[in-house]
Amino acid sequence: MEHRSLQVAAGLILLLLLPCGTAWAAREAEAGADAGQVADWDRRLARAKAMQRAGSAAHAEATARLESEKKACFKKFRVNDCQGEARQRYVAAVKEARREENEGKALERQVKKERLGDKDARRIEDAPRRAADLEERQAATREERAAAAANREERIADKAAKAEEGEARRRANEARIREKQAKHDRRVAEKMEKARRREAEAGN
Repeated sequence: MEHRSLQVAAGLILLLLLPCGTAWAAREAEAGADAGQVADWDRRLARAKAMQRAGSAAHAEATARLESEKKACFKKFRVNDCQGEARQRYVAAVKEARREENEGKALERQVKKERLGDKDARRIEDAPRRAADLEERQAATREERAAAAANREERIADKAAKAEEGEARRRANEARIREKQAKHDRRVAEKMEKARRREAEAGN
């Protein structure tokens, strides 16, 4: 009878855990796991948690019952025998509770191991695609860097060409100014020479 009540309690706890498991299943499905497998893991994990809770509750219940029965034994004639029988019932109940709790823990470990194995398998299976994606991203980065470097070189070359053009214009302007100054100086010199000749002629 007690075992049946524990099963009912485990079932109720399982129902309470299902919404959380559904959310977990959605996350696993998004991560690429098989939806059917995720649902199975979810159900088994919820059952494992329920078994652990039920076992823990049964243990606590057995402890409380033992204390109650030991006190009640003081009202009976054979106190030691009564308490010994209560102790035997307690040991049996605790053994059953621990068995169920341990089975729940073992089931939880198994589900976690399967999930981890599936995740590792999918990672290995997806490794070539991830490697190709990485190579593609690296190639795109190299192309972007090469284009940026070429653009920089082009800007530097353009700037240097413009600077050279400016320097050539400056030199040409200086040459024209010098030529104009030289012509002016020659005209002045010619005028001064003519003036000296005129003065010399006038003096004679």
